Amino acid sequence: MASKVYETAEAALDGLLFDGMLIAAGGFGLCGIPELSIAAIRKAGVKNLTVASNNAGVDGFGLGVLLESRQVKKMMSSYVGENAEFMRQYL
Repeated sequence: MASKVYETAEAALDGLLFDGMLIAAGGFGLCGIPELSIAAIRKAGVKNLTVASNNAGVDGFGLGVLLESRQVKKMMSSYVGENAEFMRQYL
């Protein structure tokens, strides 16, 4: 199996992102999250995303940045308690 190494997250995700897609994000809490990939997704401007992760990030960090830019349509998480933006959009 060939291996590819990309210089940036944007380059790795080029041509793969589209509106309405499912994003499964790893990590636990705020540890081990794909920060550069999340930033690249935000920069790409894709919208109506379904996101699956164990948490919803926090305001200004992690998956919280995708919530703040209103790119997330549906969030599947086991814990969302520390994200005020998630609560604002949910309520």
